[in-house]
Amino acid sequence: MKNSLISIIVPVYNASVTLERCLRSLVSQSYKNIEIICVDDGSTDASLLLLETFANLDKRIKIIKNTENKGVAYSRNIALKHVNGEYIMWCDSDDWYEKDMCKEMYEAITNSDTELAI
Repeated sequence: MKNSLISIIVPVYNASVTLERCLRSLVSQSYKNIEIICVDDGSTDASLLLLETFANLDKRIKIIKNTENKGVAYSRNIALKHVNGEYIMWCDSDDWYEKDMCKEMYEAITNSDTELAI
């Protein structure tokens, strides 16, 4: 197994209540070769501060800032322009991954003849 880079895209808009749990679950993945691309979509709460705090602690986190709220689809498309990974995963800011999520998805796609794992 070559341990390919996985890019995880997280659109964020006024998610300060749920964002910490989301980010903790991502940085704690058992599969470590990940980058986490967070797009702050013009949040007016403490979301950007939380993103900056986590990014200072974990260099795998990259922040993209929209100057105004443009919506989740726009934010995801902007993030796609910045991915470096061979594989892309999505995580909403009010969601989280179990510890082995990236590992299990990576194994599912690399151990089969598919291009998509759900």
